Amino acid sequence: MSIVGVTRELLVRYLDTWTPGALHAGRRVTFAVAGSTAVAEAALRVFAEFADRLRGRRLAMVVVAPDTAALTGRLDSVQAELGTPPELSVHLVDGDGDALLPAALSAVGAAGAPLFGYLESAATGPLEVVAAGRPAEVLVVSAAGGWADRRAALRAAGFTLTAGVELVDGDEVRLLAFGTSSAKSLEAYKNALWAVDEYAGVRYRDPGDPEGHLLDISLNPHPGPLRRELLAYLSAQGPATVTDLRHFTMTETVYRAQDAARVLPVLLSAGQVTRSPERGRLSGEVVITLA
Repeated sequence: MSIVGVTRELLVRYLDTWTPGALHAGRRVTFAVAGSTAVAEAALRVFAEFADRLRGRRLAMVVVAPDTAALTGRLDSVQAELGTPPELSVHLVDGDGDALLPAALSAVGAAGAPLFGYLESAATGPLEVVAAGRPAEVLVVSAAGGWADRRAALRAAGFTLTAGVELVDGDEVRLLAFGTSSAKSLEAYKNALWAVDEYAGVRYRDPGDPEGHLLDISLNPHPGPLRRELLAYLSAQGPATVTDLRHFTMTETVYRAQDAARVLPVLLSAGQVTRSPERGRLSGEVVITLA
């Protein structure tokens, strides 16, 4: 239950950012859910908050899952409660999400317009369907492990920027994989990731961290794993600019770019790295070298 709660809150926080941008970018906007109905009601409530921006546009929420019949009444009640406009439509398809998602998205004309997919699936096929959006973004929830393969599949489908994190609650672990082609969207997702309220027992783990360090959910996450990853990057790649290290942090770790800016002064003070020039502001052009 706790991992479901974290995932739902993360999605809601990100949709608060994604929705107005998508409505500004296109007249047809689609949010697709495949494999689960757990987030549909929360997502609908987010979309209803932007009803004033829907004039002349259309926002469709498509849910493809085995148990949509039980969801129908709840979503009808939410729409009646919130008075959602006709421009905000809900389409429920009962059945296998992976198999039926292509037809469902085709029916609402999702291709070629802003599209965000929430997939609870281990399959890679649905990624290509979501990637037909312009722009397209996706959040995939699956069993733990296999981040390297999942990331490769995201990139092969056209999601050039990715972020992976494992949610750990005791013995229960789930992998969240986010894909986009927008640096701004990746930054927004990372900000939402660390802004989630703490849930008892649930912590994050960087699937790329060989030590598997568990991180409490916090606006200022523990910097230990990032220090190790930055030092390992400098050891493997050689000297790098602050801009390079911020980009590495954003795209290759669970951390945000601003976390690199927080860690680098600590590494400099500890004598673990040096900088060139030696003095002045720690701007993007400053070169950092492993001591």
